[in-house]
Amino acid sequence: MTKRALVVGVTGIQGSALADRLVTEGWEVFGLARTPKEMDGVTPVAADLLDPDSLGRALEGVDPTHVFLTTWLRMDTEAENIRVNSLMLRNLFDALRGKSSVEHVALATGLKHYLGPFEAYGKGELPKTPFRENQGRLDVDNFYYAQEDELFAAAERDGFGWSVHRPHTVIGKAIGNAMNMGQTLAVYATICRETGRPFRFPGSQVQWESLTDMTDARQLAAQMAWAATTPEARNEDFNVVNGDVFRWSWMWGRIAEWFGIEAEEFDGTERPLERQMADDAEVWAGIADRHGLAERDLSRLASPWHTDADLGRPIEVVTDMGKSREMGFTGYIASDRSFYDLFDRLRADGILPKN
Repeated sequence: MTKRALVVGVTGIQGSALADRLVTEGWEVFGLARTPKEMDGVTPVAADLLDPDSLGRALEGVDPTHVFLTTWLRMDTEAENIRVNSLMLRNLFDALRGKSSVEHVALATGLKHYLGPFEAYGKGELPKTPFRENQGRLDVDNFYYAQEDELFAAAERDGFGWSVHRPHTVIGKAIGNAMNMGQTLAVYATICRETGRPFRFPGSQVQWESLTDMTDARQLAAQMAWAATTPEARNEDFNVVNGDVFRWSWMWGRIAEWFGIEAEEFDGTERPLERQMADDAEVWAGIADRHGLAERDLSRLASPWHTDADLGRPIEVVTDMGKSREMGFTGYIASDRSFYDLFDRLRADGILPKN
């Protein structure tokens, strides 16, 4: 039987990689976003998850067997994060309920499940690393937990299976995305190369020296597709990272090497990118004009605040993937290759200069 996927948040880092994966595997794919883009093999669905009427109209004639949730809205407070992101899922499940077609819903959240939300990020008593799924929830308000609760309630009521996927920092391409470390570092390195500025690590001594990991968007896509079609993975939560570990003291030099620049030796001083890049909008626009690049708006490419949050952590972050490995998921991508593949794609798509 044809597998019909509804990818919610299809224009984001996670959703676009997932749609590509499902199309390649022969799925019929519908991509939902407020402003969908043309994607090979994907039927666009333009809808606002906060507008139940328009959502219902947009989903007329769309009867997915599998739903993949890869979107959220960032609000000013965690209470608002909880209210808005819960409502988006509730509206979606309400719109799908009458169809009786859904067999499985996969939800992508993240490691803030273990680290806490932005308001209490990395504070209090945290689980020991490596993070494991059986460590459970922190005793704090967290919109990830609220999303899960909406999913669990709808699954019990409507009879579909579910899976939850918790990536670390996701590396992939998306224009206009609010959290995009790979693209941010690519833009920063390009500015350093073009202006002769030093390529300075912006984060903490702990992140420079400690082991860490990350998640290629393609690895997340592979695990979500696997869980959606694997009986043993039904009603389970999974961590998902690339499968390797590294230190930023090594990775920073690897990124610099790709761009043909020198990595300045880190002296322990935190120099956040949000401060380093505060006046770079005109600098990037000039670079884009000189090289004929496809996007001259720096704010649509880089998210310094998010990269600072990841690289400025005062704690080690390492993730265990044993649970999905034991069930048969064998995906692996080297993390430096994640960066290189992204940089190659950004260059090919005219986002970065060709040389």
